Amino acid sequence: MQTPADPQDRHEYPSHWEADVVLRDGGTARIRPITVDDADRLVSFYEQVSDESKYYRFFAPYPRLSAKDVHRFTHHDFVDRVGLAATIGGEFIATVRYDRIGTDGMPASAPADEAEVAFLVQDAHQGRGVASALLEHVAAVARERGIRRFAAEVLPANSKMIKVFTDAGYTQQRSFEDGVVRLEFDLEPTDRSVAVQRAREQRAEARSVRRLLAPGSVAVIGVGRAPGGVGRSVLGNLRDAGFTGRLHAVNQAFPDDLKEVGGVPAHRSVRDIEGPVDLAVVAVPAEHVPGVVTDCGEHGVQGLVVLASGYAESGQDGRARQRELVRHARTYGMRIIGPNAFGIINTADDVRLNASLAPEMPRPGRIGLFAQSGAIGIALLSRLHRRGGGVTGTTGVSTFVSSGNRADVSGNDVIQYWYDDPDTDVVLMYLESIGNPRKFTRLARRTAAAKPLVVVQGAGSAPQGHAVRATRLPHATVSALLRQAGVIRVDTITELVDAGLLLARQPLPAGPRVAIVGNSESLGLLTYDRCLAEGLRPARPLDLTTGATAADFHRALAGALADDSCDAVVVTAIPTIGEGTVGDAELAEALRSAAEGVPGKPVLVVHVELGGLAEALSAAGRTAPRASAPSERGDLQRPAERPPTGETAADRTPPATPHPCSRLIPAYPAAERAVRALAEAVKYAQWRREAAEPGKVPEYEDIDEKGTAALIGALLERGEGLTLGVEETCALLGGYGIDVHRALPAPTPEAAAGAARELGYPVALKATAPHLRHRADLGGVRLDLADEEQLRRAYAELTELFGPPDELRPVVQRMAPRGVDTVVRAVIDPAAGAVLSFGLAGAASQLLGDMAHRLVPVTDRDATSLVRSIRTAPLLFGWRGSTPVDTPALEELLLRVSRLVDDHPEVVAVTLEPVVVARHGLSVLGATVRLAPPPARDDLGPRTLPAY
Repeated sequence: MQTPADPQDRHEYPSHWEADVVLRDGGTARIRPITVDDADRLVSFYEQVSDESKYYRFFAPYPRLSAKDVHRFTHHDFVDRVGLAATIGGEFIATVRYDRIGTDGMPASAPADEAEVAFLVQDAHQGRGVASALLEHVAAVARERGIRRFAAEVLPANSKMIKVFTDAGYTQQRSFEDGVVRLEFDLEPTDRSVAVQRAREQRAEARSVRRLLAPGSVAVIGVGRAPGGVGRSVLGNLRDAGFTGRLHAVNQAFPDDLKEVGGVPAHRSVRDIEGPVDLAVVAVPAEHVPGVVTDCGEHGVQGLVVLASGYAESGQDGRARQRELVRHARTYGMRIIGPNAFGIINTADDVRLNASLAPEMPRPGRIGLFAQSGAIGIALLSRLHRRGGGVTGTTGVSTFVSSGNRADVSGNDVIQYWYDDPDTDVVLMYLESIGNPRKFTRLARRTAAAKPLVVVQGAGSAPQGHAVRATRLPHATVSALLRQAGVIRVDTITELVDAGLLLARQPLPAGPRVAIVGNSESLGLLTYDRCLAEGLRPARPLDLTTGATAADFHRALAGALADDSCDAVVVTAIPTIGEGTVGDAELAEALRSAAEGVPGKPVLVVHVELGGLAEALSAAGRTAPRASAPSERGDLQRPAERPPTGETAADRTPPATPHPCSRLIPAYPAAERAVRALAEAVKYAQWRREAAEPGKVPEYEDIDEKGTAALIGALLERGEGLTLGVEETCALLGGYGIDVHRALPAPTPEAAAGAARELGYPVALKATAPHLRHRADLGGVRLDLADEEQLRRAYAELTELFGPPDELRPVVQRMAPRGVDTVVRAVIDPAAGAVLSFGLAGAASQLLGDMAHRLVPVTDRDATSLVRSIRTAPLLFGWRGSTPVDTPALEELLLRVSRLVDDHPEVVAVTLEPVVVARHGLSVLGATVRLAPPPARDDLGPRTLPAY
């Protein structure tokens, strides 16, 4: 941290402005305020800028900075005069500065809200997106200091800088006078500026991961001379996988005369390697890692895979060591997988990277895999590789990342890469923790609209070593929000792979209608029952009998697929014994050829220990011979042709070359696994269809946004956070068209009678003590009191049962029309953001947890689905002859609450309970509102890497 010494500085050094950013090419830089200690850095930086760039900055030849210039550009008050620098290796690569000005264009202080801004980028770093990143950060700083508008004067020939301003997405005005282009733009984020920022974020983070997964050269640091050890194992895995780039072995203990290790060039240091090194796999003990990072940074290495343990997973000292590792690597613009990582894999033919501890290269395929734990990574890879787990076939892996402690590169970064990776069709992730839920749901929603994203989410506390933002939301709520974002949420690795293989091999179903055909009546009925249990709509199974031939299966499957009332087909098959029974290969070919006749519908197979059928289904599309092809490298055996450790050749599916038009049919050893995978595909397909028309956030003419903001501001002047009283709550909600029924206090029978006369009979008498509130089942509520006599009698009963009035806190309220009692809640979670929740009041929500959740802002389509998402929703729609209630009014209430917390993040909690929804209209009988300064929203701020 820098510490300014100038006595004229009006503010302490703003350390919260420091940030690491990913640049356009995938490298990183650090942005921080410029201080008086940076004079020498500024002079050195300026000397490396070309004369042309200097001319563009100062509009005249300006070969060097004077002492007065250096003083002006390094002395800031961090309010009216601010300078930021982008640094790599501690040295400046770019600067930006703003000076607050008045309406006359002269230096000014607040309340002036305009500033002049100017940039200077070192020529060697132009085109990397440095200026765009600096603009985002200096704009955020300016908004924090009360500046709402930037002005910039640019020479017409400086097209690059003009493009930086015009492409940023802010509302702009342009003028031309005296040979200078003057640009003026508001700093308030717009939909376009946020979209531009997020698109740049995606491209930059995707490229940063691509640099790790597709390196041109790799150095393994910590390779032993003798076989064994982590470094030597990784080197062997890289070599045996047929890595297409340059490979180097590094160990400072190598003798000077050692030239090779295992056929790979040997070096004592990364610095000794001639030519660039894109990726370094660090396999040395934690205490030696800092020196390795320095060597790699000085040599220009782009990224690190740190396998070493002894970091945050080992306690506080390790956590400090991990933070220093990240800071050290980012100083040189490097990104890190790990520490405590298992490694990374890329099966692309032009890469063939196995920089991991996996002894075998997975077979190539279209599935992207992410795991934080090495053990989980091994389980995922082996489950996809072998056929013994029940789900079989030649669908393989495109890329695999095991992030370990994910101190830097996380699941969010890898999703950014997979979003537009042409080699990945399905993403499978095992997440033991989610570091930034708000960003993850945003990225997941965008990715799921393009390709399936299947996730197992850890339910317990985050593992040691994982930096996780605190969330107050229950695990079930986070899971519901992930589903809203299009994530396919499953509970186990088995379900993860089951769903992934179906989605990788088959088209999405158009609906929930399922045909079942097979040669076993009992297995067909079992499948039928599981379909009903999963919410699918199965037709009665077609039993082909145990004597069915391959031709019978072909005709039955072809007929089912041709039926317009069918969206998917499950084929059930059991082995048969006797002469003329169908063979595995024959049956597989029959199913494959029938499925190809109707390519738009998915087909699954449930088999019961059919020996070779699963392998035959995988091989049915082959046009290549079964024999292994020669290695492309000549001297290396393909790993996929060797059985993995602990398996025999009979336990695995040999690699195959699918026919370009063929579909691989997934096979499952149990009906419940096949049907569960199909049900997830059906729900995901429905989400995709709905996501194509996401709905809108409606406008309501009676909403008083400005008046509500003024009321909130006045209330917050009382303190940091407060729960509003009844009158204040009614006034605030009324500004958004939410009417709360008045509840008048009744400390005595006479006060109760007076309140009833004011409100008008019939009335309700309620005890509002915390232990009785919203607990009608305990008898603390008396309804439909028609006159004063009934009211006084009810008052006496309550006080006799539950104690004196000062303990009961009784209130009188006008009776509302009968209906269904519901509850509406909104809360701003520091990690996930604003969440709107809905359920039925009472036991359904409190005891059974039957609540549905949506992220704010909620659209009209979201509100409709929210009401229908709870298990007890039939009670709203006339269950068993009851009267349907006014769900459109309920949906409007949900939308108004969503608008309230979205427009005013100071409203950190709202509870409406009960909300009685009648046949016509609804009544809000109770409400609480809590105000507090809103938590920071980094998703709306400038791009920045997490500061773990």
